[in-house]
Formats: sequence, C-alpha cells, structure tokens
Amino acid sequence: MAYPNRNRPSTHHETSAPFPRTAAPPARPRTALFAGALAAALAAALVHAPQAAAAPEPVNQPLCETDPDAPPKHQMRAEWIAGVQNIDWPTSQGQTPERQQADLTDLYDEAVDNGLNAVFVQIRPTADAFWPSPYEPWSEWLTGEQGGDPGYDPLEFAVEEAHARNLEFHAWYNPYRVAMHDDVNALVEDHPARQNPDWVFEYGGKLYYDPGVPEAREFVIEAMMHSVENYDLDGVHFDDYFYPYPVSGEVIPDAATYAEHGGGFDDIGDWRRDNVDLMVRGMSEAVNDVKPYVKFGISPFGIWRNSSTDPNGSDTNGSQSYDNQFADSRKWVLEGWLDYINPQIYWEIGLPVADYSVLVPWWEEAAEGTDTHLYVGQAAYKVGNAGAWQDPNELSSHLDLNRDHPGVQGDVYFSATSLRTNARQAMEIVVEDHYSSPALVPVKEDLGGTVPAPPRVTANGEGALEIAPGPGEAPAYYAVYAFDGQPARGQAPCGIEDPRAMLGTVRAGDDGTATYTVPQSADTTYYVTAVHRLHHESRASKPEYLP
Repeated sequence: MAYPNRNRPSTHHETSAPFPRTAAPPARPRTALFAGALAAALAAALVHAPQAAAAPEPVNQPLCETDPDAPPKHQMRAEWIAGVQNIDWPTSQGQTPERQQADLTDLYDEAVDNGLNAVFVQIRPTADAFWPSPYEPWSEWLTGEQGGDPGYDPLEFAVEEAHARNLEFHAWYNPYRVAMHDDVNALVEDHPARQNPDWVFEYGGKLYYDPGVPEAREFVIEAMMHSVENYDLDGVHFDDYFYPYPVSGEVIPDAATYAEHGGGFDDIGDWRRDNVDLMVRGMSEAVNDVKPYVKFGISPFGIWRNSSTDPNGSDTNGSQSYDNQFADSRKWVLEGWLDYINPQIYWEIGLPVADYSVLVPWWEEAAEGTDTHLYVGQAAYKVGNAGAWQDPNELSSHLDLNRDHPGVQGDVYFSATSLRTNARQAMEIVVEDHYSSPALVPVKEDLGGTVPAPPRVTANGEGALEIAPGPGEAPAYYAVYAFDGQPARGQAPCGIEDPRAMLGTVRAGDDGTATYTVPQSADTTYYVTAVHRLHHESRASKPEYLP
C-alpha cells in the first residue's frame, strides 16, 4: 500500500473528492443572532485569525482575540445508528423501502435538531451488507431474510440524505462477527463463511471469522473496501468487537489456527493482538491508498489496560481490551494508523472501578503528540439506570469535564434511539448547555485539502441568501453568520471565529451554489464562508445587510 501511516504529511492534497448529486434543502436556521454584548467584546479585535491548518494558507490574516467562554467552533458531535438486531435503523425487518427511508431521515432530522454534525451508521453488522455487495449478501436486518433485496440501495440513500443535511457520514463496520447465532448452515448457501468453514469459529453462541486466518483477514478488508471505493463516505468506523468478549467457561477455539499460523509467537495473546493489528493497519492503508481524504477511526472499549497490570495503563480496575479483545488500541494511536480514536468511556464520573474523570485525561495523554483525534463515546443508553445515571445532568457533566481537557475534540452518543427515548431529557440539557451554537467538524491537518475562495452572497428579496462559489475548487458546504446592525470594518472577520455568531451550515449543490433561508430579523448583516469537505474554512464573504 502507498502509505504505512494514516498520519500523512499535509502536502498531500485531496483533489477529486466527489460531492452530492442533489442540492441541499434550506438549512434549519438558528434564531440567535450575534448578540450586542458579544459584538462589543469582539469589536476590540483588530485582526483576523489564520485559516485552520489548511494548505495553502491565506495571507494577511493575523490573530484574533477569542472569548475563553465561547464554545468550540470545531467539535465532533455525532451519534451511532446501529443496524444489528434493529437497534436503531432499520427499526424493524421487512418494512417497505419508503418506511425505512422515512425512519432514517427522521433520525437525521433529530440529529440536526440536537446540534450534531455527523452520523456513524452501521452498514455491515454481521458479515452482510447494506449495499449491493459482490462479496457478501444483503443484510437480514433490512428485510428479515439474509440475501433479500430491500428494493433500493440503503447505503446510497443514507449517504445522500446525510450530506443533504450537511452531516458527515461515517460508515460503521463490524469486521469479524458473522452471525448472532452459531449455525453456519443457517447462512445463505453462497455466504463466504459457509463456503469457507475453516475461516469461522463458534463462540458464545455466535459465529466469527477467525482473525488468525490470513485469507479471512484479507477477505474482510476487501469486502469493506468495496463500499469505500464506490460511495461518498466521509469516514470508516470500527467498533469495539475484534476477538469476542470473554464468555465464562468457554475458550476461543483457535488452537489449530495458532499452530498453523502462529510461528514466531511464544504467547497466543501476542499472536492474537498481532492478527488484529494486521487487520487494522491493512484497513488503514487500504483506505488511504484509495481515498486519502476518508477518515479511519475506531471506538474501542474504554479501558486499554489497568495500571495494576501495566504502568502505562489507567488508574482503573475494569476489563482490559488489550487482554480480552486483544485490541492494542493505544498502539494504534501511537503508530498513526488511525485518524481518530473514539473510546467508549461508558461510565459515570466517580465510579471507582472505571471513573470517567480518570479515563478522559488518560486517553488525552495517549493521543497527545500524535495526529490522532480523540472523540469520547458517551453512554446515552445508560441514562435512567440506577445510581448516577438517574441524574439527567450526567451527560452534560461529562462535557463540562471535557472542556477542561483540550485534547478531547468531540463526542459520539450511543445510540440514536436512546436520544429520543430514555436520554431525551439528558440530551436536551446537553443541547442547552453545550450545543446551542453550531460547530464544524474538526480539521485533520495531515489529511491535506484546500481552503476555498470566499463565496459570493446576495439576498434574493424573499428572506434567503443566494450563495455562489468563488473561483477554484467548489466547496462542500457553506457556513452562515449573522451580526446585529452593521459591524465596524474589521469586526466581522474576527467575529466569525466565535461559533455563537453562526446560524448554521448548508450543503453546496452540484454547481456549488446553495440557498439559505435566514430568520425574520431586521437590521442584520450576514457573512458566509465556504468550507472544504475536510472542513477548511475560507475568509468571509462580503457583507450582505438586510435592513
């Protein structure tokens, strides 16, 4: 493969990223305008901040003073949408295409309402596919019948609808799980696992591809890469399942595989970790070789190792993914194989065995000095459970703590259904406390990309802004900012560095244009920036004043 590490030099620019085929609908505008107090605070700033790690860097943009109380302008805000066992989507098996599509767009609309900017959608839950794959059958979670054609392309629909709402789309895969049962003969006749039974083992009542079989490892990478090559994905995402979680009284049945392929390893645990490392690194290289602008990330179990086991571990006493799933997630970060690490820190603040306030700084330190972003997996599904989770403020308290750790660049919530059911009140508090202003997805400097030219903006006389791209490469989307009155010269360029001035974003259409409906507010000046698909932001447009 072309790149041994995902953390590649910033001189490698994406040049031919695809864009959505349909124009985005008008964004849902935020009604809060750039308040007078904030405007006054920023009026003293005389100069403009540099473009965020983009290349080439615009000139004549010195530093702005920023309000320390301002929320982050770039922050990952995402949710998992699980397909296995119909946890989130599809909500049930055998629905009509129209019902499935409506259910997904409802989830997307709720994500936008909650201030999110990305979705992590499961498209390969059990060695099957949510797209017409030449490698694996249609997923049973779509129709109730493995191999059953759903009547449309769910992945194509899911990507296009996410982008229409300007949500980043991260395709979520489970690499090794084959089935939620243990009968290989219950798989469709042409299933690769059935055709290659030596690739598969049964454990804990489920079927898995054996990570120690080189052919199986190569196959799962090829199967997943088909979607990367053929769809406009923003990210590739694995969860915490590698070798299966331990089941009491059972032993992983891979002794024969170890005997055949374990040469050079005296310890079967080290061999298993190497098998997982080979798959993780192989997927990283494959993604980077085909589409280097697509991000690759993993959400491992929240504890790598305890400090009682390893001096590099965390001050915890829980299950260890290094030893139980044979997932050396810390190594993946340090080796630069990932664009982001998204540990599932699914415990409350103050829990003795696994304290959220202990694990966040541990992961922050693990990622420090690397190019790997850190996003925290949040246990929305636990809200309402006994103890600390009875308090609907627990999730918001996690984000309060994160603000004290600048290495944390966002959060991902498990899962979408919980945000509309048991965690609904908790998420309303998160939105009020932390997500009242929009945020752009964090920029990964080492992925390259370009800074678009400032857009051209005109009011159309019907309460909307007509936005057109500047010269050069068309942007992926636009960010719209509002100021009370007519700001003094030099105020707005620094003002847009504060996301409290941002009304929202809107996706660019095929021709690079967009329409943004603004709130019905008099005496307001609007500025618009153009944003690359990797979230490099242009300078502001010329002002458009609506009296």
